[in-house]
Amino acid sequence: MPRLDSGTSAPDFSLVDQDGQPVSLTDFRGRRLVAFFYPAAMTPGCTTEACDFRDSVAPLQAAGYTVVGISRDEPAKLRAFRDRDSLPYDLLSDPDHSAHEAYGAWGEKMNYGKVVEGVIRSTFVIDEDGAILHALYNVKATGHVARVRALLGV
Repeated sequence: MPRLDSGTSAPDFSLVDQDGQPVSLTDFRGRRLVAFFYPAAMTPGCTTEACDFRDSVAPLQAAGYTVVGISRDEPAKLRAFRDRDSLPYDLLSDPDHSAHEAYGAWGEKMNYGKVVEGVIRSTFVIDEDGAILHALYNVKATGHVARVRALLGV
């Protein structure tokens, strides 16, 4: 999958959130967005990453950023994940991984020494006009949010 670079236009998406409500990238025009793609709700690494974003959402919002998580999970599972871990941001469902592919967050990766196709844990910071400010690929669940905050000076 091609990877996005800083300054390129963020690919549009139209997904549903944990409540089944439609959400598109255009809904965020005029606001800065942090969109993180993660493999699966309620798994250990994804829970760590989601909770790190939860714990950092106030300073990110104060700096003008909206946070969303994107996975292949269905809305009901996303709703359970949000409720279980008190996640204060929307989780978007991409079951056919079309948004993952558009952002380069889907492809071959190593998993326990084997090459598999799947989600490449990635985070994108998108500006008010829909341009990529930062594209971070193959991130680790632990410590990743601190890196994002440092990049953004938050």
